[in-house]
Amino acid sequence: MQPNDLILELRDVGKTFPGVTALQDVRFDLRRGEVHVLLGENGAGKSTLAKILSGACPKSTGEIRLEGRPVEIKNPRHARALGIGMIYQELNLAPNLTVAENIFLGREPTVVPGVISAPALRQAARKILDQLGASVAADRPVRELGIAHQQMVEVAKALSLDARILIMDEPTSALTRQEIRELFSAIRRLTAQGVAIIYISHRLEELLEIGDRVTVLRDGRSVATRPIRSARVPATPPTEPAGNDATLGELIRLMVNREVKEQFPKRKAPRGPELLRVEKLTQTGFLHDISFTLHRGEVLGLAGLLGSGRTRLARALFGLERIDSGTIFCRGQPRRIHSPRRAIDLGLGLLAEDRRTDGLVLNLSIRENIGLSSLDRFCRWGVVRRDHERHAATDYVQQLRIKSQGVDQPVMFLSGGNQQKVVLSKWLCSQAELFIFDEPTRGIDVGAKVEIYELMNRLTADGAAILMISSDLPEVLGMSDRILTLCRGSITGELSAAEASQEAVLERALGVAGR
Repeated sequence: MQPNDLILELRDVGKTFPGVTALQDVRFDLRRGEVHVLLGENGAGKSTLAKILSGACPKSTGEIRLEGRPVEIKNPRHARALGIGMIYQELNLAPNLTVAENIFLGREPTVVPGVISAPALRQAARKILDQLGASVAADRPVRELGIAHQQMVEVAKALSLDARILIMDEPTSALTRQEIRELFSAIRRLTAQGVAIIYISHRLEELLEIGDRVTVLRDGRSVATRPIRSARVPATPPTEPAGNDATLGELIRLMVNREVKEQFPKRKAPRGPELLRVEKLTQTGFLHDISFTLHRGEVLGLAGLLGSGRTRLARALFGLERIDSGTIFCRGQPRRIHSPRRAIDLGLGLLAEDRRTDGLVLNLSIRENIGLSSLDRFCRWGVVRRDHERHAATDYVQQLRIKSQGVDQPVMFLSGGNQQKVVLSKWLCSQAELFIFDEPTRGIDVGAKVEIYELMNRLTADGAAILMISSDLPEVLGMSDRILTLCRGSITGELSAAEASQEAVLERALGVAGR
């Protein structure tokens, strides 16, 4: 590496919040034209480090050097002025503005000062969206887009800044494989132009495809930096010998400080009586004659492309979407689920795709969020018995190993994986028996994923049933007893775990099986 290849260097950087040390003595460097992957469990400090570099929060100790000169990054505007762009894991868009307005918010082209040029705005947005290969209309309101397309707008927004350093925090967490390929193509074009990228992801398979080097954080410390033998030709030739390249097994051990023997530790439970039956459920224009059964002790996987109706079905079953016709049977009895309250009373729990919007109240504490669906149990004469609520919340924090400062900490300050565990705790506390998991491990590290899979095993062993919706095909194949495929709002196939393969599931999800 030549001295002028180094664009960013962190020397013993630390960050302390009241009562907790988030980062300590972190060392990290970044070269022009490389993708440097930042890896670690939830709560390891990855997002905190990204926020320091993007100006969202100041460091407590250490030094940051940009192109050899020490800098103090004061705020996000200062970071952008220094050429540092950021794509956060959680979406940060104005839902009532258009795609183009979000991409250039605060930087809109004008005809005269104070008057925005709408044609120039749309043209500039369209150019960036075309670069990404994103099929999104520039003048469409963001609130009408799904999670995947909103994520693509976030990527376009960051690319519009002409950043020299681009930080991507879980940019592919809600993207299809085709959209990921398009994003990776855009990343390669950027690195070929000398842009340096810090890439944060829990999808280990992405490292080999897009990364040049990887740094592992554990408990707020940088524990190792390794070169990656990438499938692509790196923009900067590697200087370390190939024999030092990281293996996925080594990276997992470095992340969790323990051996993770099985990626999908599925344990089959005895299949019990029918818990849920859906007959000819229809939502005009979206869902068509959906019929299936779900038994105690069973994980029923639901696979389909984005837009296939997976999340609409989950929301309809939970009383969040209308049902125009069809019947839902719970424990053999026909039930009308007209609201989430009714669903909860019937023993259903929904782990929503977007946990921050639909699963949590961010400014409430861990204790309050866990007790939200069980207030009837904790109330007497209309008053919440906080000691009972605290006792239950403490039990779930320990069971699910939620990293926090205590049950009274607001959930907004937890990492994504720990927030997911709080949502799971809420439904466990409600004593649900039928769980709908919509993307249960999105944005979660490999260690936390295994913990959630083990929890699924415990639930089914105790007689619960799980409907699992996932875009991660290996996850669907690895944890399901049966798999349903959905295409354009219709069930297109059912496969047992023994006969299922990625090819068979994809054929049915695309609606081309048997052609």
